[in-house]
Amino acid sequence: MLHGDMTGSVDAIPLSNLSLSLLPALVVIAILRRWSAGGGAALYGVGRMVLQLALVGYVLTFIFGTGHPVVVFATLTVMLAAAGWISLRPLARRRRAVYPRALAAIGAGGVSTLVLVSQGVLAADPWHDPTVLIPLGGMVFASSMNAVSLSAERLDAELARGAAYHDARPIAMRSALIPQVNSLFAVGLVSLPGMMTGQILSGIPPLIAVRYQVMVMAMLFGAAGMSAACFLALQRPRYPASHENPGQESAA
Repeated sequence: MLHGDMTGSVDAIPLSNLSLSLLPALVVIAILRRWSAGGGAALYGVGRMVLQLALVGYVLTFIFGTGHPVVVFATLTVMLAAAGWISLRPLARRRRAVYPRALAAIGAGGVSTLVLVSQGVLAADPWHDPTVLIPLGGMVFASSMNAVSLSAERLDAELARGAAYHDARPIAMRSALIPQVNSLFAVGLVSLPGMMTGQILSGIPPLIAVRYQVMVMAMLFGAAGMSAACFLALQRPRYPASHENPGQESAA
């Protein structure tokens, strides 16, 4: 039985109990197969998820065990590089050309936010504590990655239909932040986010868990917004002057 205490410890879930959590997923997979709606892909996805998380558990155990700053920075670098590449899935044909800009944008918004939160808010001790930097880095880089991806897709779509860059940019920025803004409105009313739920389950008092969740929500919104803004700003030189203001060319 799951139980926690005020020290923040939590019992491990037995594998036999953990397997029960897969039942709803298996029901959905069965429905998909019955309706010929992609049950095989869903089954592969669930299996891959379990395997990847199991491997990540072993990797994190090693990283947390060493605690060496070089290992921590190497891990964060790999995470950042992967986030930059994945963020450009909507721009498959120009992925390599745009990648440096996406990487710079995620680095600017994500790394600065990670440093502020880990060193200023949480005062990590030691400053390279992997149990702080790695989980927070994952959340920050993922938020920045999604924002860059959404902004890239929407900016391209607006420019493709003939919009000027200055008209397309605010539309792309708003689109990039839709998930984060929705989360800001929904938290506490529709959902209790993962970190807060996990802390409450582990025995942390709700009012303390709320403080951490406020930190996380502000962190994710800030990282996403800054990364999207940096990416859109870096994208501006790619487009000819006619995209800046189509009226200039006709007026001339």
